[in-house]
Amino acid sequence: MSRHRPFGPVVRAAFRIHVLSEIMSIGNVPLSGRLILAPLAGYSDLPFRLLCRRHGAALCVSEMISSHGIAYDQAATNALLVSYPEERPVSFQLFGADAAIMAAAADRLNDYHPDLIDINMGCPVKKVTKRGGGAALMNDPELAERIISAVVAAADCPVTVKCRIGPDRANINVTEFARMAEDAGAAAITVHGRTWKQGFSGQADWRQIARVKQAVSIPVIGNGDISDYHQAQARLAATGCDAVMIGRAALGNPWVFSPAGRPGSPEGILATARQHMTLIAEHGNTTHLGAIKNHIGRYYKGMPGAARFRAAIYQATDWQALTAILNTVSVPSD
Repeated sequence: MSRHRPFGPVVRAAFRIHVLSEIMSIGNVPLSGRLILAPLAGYSDLPFRLLCRRHGAALCVSEMISSHGIAYDQAATNALLVSYPEERPVSFQLFGADAAIMAAAADRLNDYHPDLIDINMGCPVKKVTKRGGGAALMNDPELAERIISAVVAAADCPVTVKCRIGPDRANINVTEFARMAEDAGAAAITVHGRTWKQGFSGQADWRQIARVKQAVSIPVIGNGDISDYHQAQARLAATGCDAVMIGRAALGNPWVFSPAGRPGSPEGILATARQHMTLIAEHGNTTHLGAIKNHIGRYYKGMPGAARFRAAIYQATDWQALTAILNTVSVPSD
């Protein structure tokens, strides 16, 4: 089922990073900037990816997708593979712990023509790690290497890897892991600066990300605790990494990818929330009301006077009611 891509001098040359102003490349895929939307389970759907691209994200990664679901042609999984030309380039992220299944999934992904395929080797969630996937693969670098090699052989596009700095603080192995990923054919590596044991607690260790950058020749993407555009630029300068991936800080805040940042007025925020709703109506599923409210409610999180408005969002019983709330001229005061 798998097929090998040509891997001659031209392709090897493309694996080097090229920076001209804000332009860089991963493999043969050029990016228009250095800030990337992270894969966020339940959030990184097509409408949100399109919104973030419009606000300056150079690349968006899909929420993690089950390799078994793709390999066995499951309808619910295939629905996550919907893309749209406006969001290009796009990366689809696979997770799993079986090299043959991961390769089969990559082979099927070729039919969807992603620009990149990312392998999840960093998710700390138990339902993923208990089956040997996600961050658990950092405890088994030999299996991780087989998976990367198999996916690279099967994919028609560059393959990247997302990992953590190690299983726990006593076992930081990210530098060796990154070298292994490069040798196995990965075109870039994203490093979340926490251990598997940390989950999302504590602070990201960007010193480890800087060490990875010194250890490999493929692009290194840093991830963890980035709250705004200017902090991302500071991390790029301090570590020398080639790009920064932003996750939770982008929720309700697609302006994180722009130097101008979050609008200072409720009206400016409302305009983007409405834009998000329009994208959901055009490219999403309006029956997934819980997920939609989670997205929209975040636009007003922490804003003075917005508590009543946010409560109305979460109490909306259908798409029409939620749309009516977003058509409100201004945010009601408490």
